[in-house]
Amino acid sequence: MAREHFDVIVIGAGLSGIDAGVHLQRQNPDKSFVILEGRAQLGGTWDLFRYPGIRSDSDMYTLGFPFKPWTGDKAIADGATILEYLNETAREYGLDRKMRFNHRVVALAWSSDDARWTLDIETPQGRTQFSCGFVLACAGYYRYEQGFTPDFAGVESFRGRIVHPQSWTDDIDYAGKRVVVIGSGATAVTLVPELAKTAAHVTMVQRTPTYMVALPGRDGVARALMRLLPRKAAFFLTRWKNVALATAFYKYCRARPDVARRRLLALVRAKLGAGYDVEKHFAPPYRPWEQRLCVVPDGDFFEAVKDGRASIVTDRIARITDAGLALESGATLDADLIVTATGLILQPLGGARVTIDGAPLDLGATYYYRGAMFSGVPNLAAVFGYVNASWTLRADLICDYVCRLLKTMDARGARIVTPVRAGAGGARREAWSDFSSGYFARAAGKFPVQDADKPWRLDQNYPRDFLDMRYGAIEDGVLRFSSPPTREAA
Repeated sequence: MAREHFDVIVIGAGLSGIDAGVHLQRQNPDKSFVILEGRAQLGGTWDLFRYPGIRSDSDMYTLGFPFKPWTGDKAIADGATILEYLNETAREYGLDRKMRFNHRVVALAWSSDDARWTLDIETPQGRTQFSCGFVLACAGYYRYEQGFTPDFAGVESFRGRIVHPQSWTDDIDYAGKRVVVIGSGATAVTLVPELAKTAAHVTMVQRTPTYMVALPGRDGVARALMRLLPRKAAFFLTRWKNVALATAFYKYCRARPDVARRRLLALVRAKLGAGYDVEKHFAPPYRPWEQRLCVVPDGDFFEAVKDGRASIVTDRIARITDAGLALESGATLDADLIVTATGLILQPLGGARVTIDGAPLDLGATYYYRGAMFSGVPNLAAVFGYVNASWTLRADLICDYVCRLLKTMDARGARIVTPVRAGAGGARREAWSDFSSGYFARAAGKFPVQDADKPWRLDQNYPRDFLDMRYGAIEDGVLRFSSPPTREAA
């Protein structure tokens, strides 16, 4: 079977894959590349999720690409608008001609002798193989085929419909229905006010509360700057304004958690009124930013609760009954539709199997290098965004860094680059993230670990990473550059 060969293969045609394609075209025009997408269209998350109200939980001035300024009216945009922005970007840069859809990468095999990766790919026509010198994985961080749903007792007895938001379809009818949304994360906080517009009533059932904060859906500063300055200048200033505010707030929450907690709860009280039990329903047992904080655009979630169209129940589910939910407190909830907004199933590299010279790779035994590569793994980088800021901020840094790395390899005449960790035997190992969210805990062991020091640590600090990744030296004494022996020498 003849294999197509490329200098670089990008896995995934979502936000990160599009970012990677633009950087490669701009910075490495001599490199051939292709973007492989397992689904039938581009967009990743923004094409997959179709539940009512789907929107970003990061502002579009940081979620948008730095090379294509966001000019939309809303800072917190809906999913359809984001998807159109991604399609427009791909068309504008000609990346739609670089994409191969329905090409799902299931395995990657590295050969040191050949200095190349061979990718096993599933297509509607059957299996095929591509090869390349470098892989940039932009396949996201969760399993697209299925979301996470706990094993609730009694599921089979429920007379209505149970759906996970990741599997939402257009035929789901909730108008005039009693809806129960299980969960308290960003998806639940998005769904509840949207469903409450036409449902008879929406009840959000949560085991643990989540910190929430209301923010304007439109950025007044950005709109003013757009009127006064050229588009690119206004976007640049707004982007860094939002980065600075988010970074400062995150540091404040981690440094003074008790004060931050009181302030966040006071803001919720101001939205719901003094008579609402904020401590019970909005005061988590963890400190602010130990899990992702939920943004509520224009306070729509709080308005739905205050108006009585939605309510919150903080309890544990004993079982699902034929008519709804039975809770451990003894209370029951009647429902026509149950939505399990209970999280994601995390997986690295799109779930593909990886071998290095025939040996299976245990990614969980490696260390993150600059948050982009893995100790002992040659010619492979992967995008994983920030947990406390916009995904695109780190995605763009990683894509730019990989292009710089490719240039350095060419300058050195090297075909292989590997992060090498010295003295790994007594190395300190820390979890890849200190977030306590359930979906992070369930993924323990699947993702690389980190150390206390650079370059083996993932800082959740965009300004610091910006200087390091964009302007720091590529040759730092950690990367090992090499080439395979020539056939003659072998």
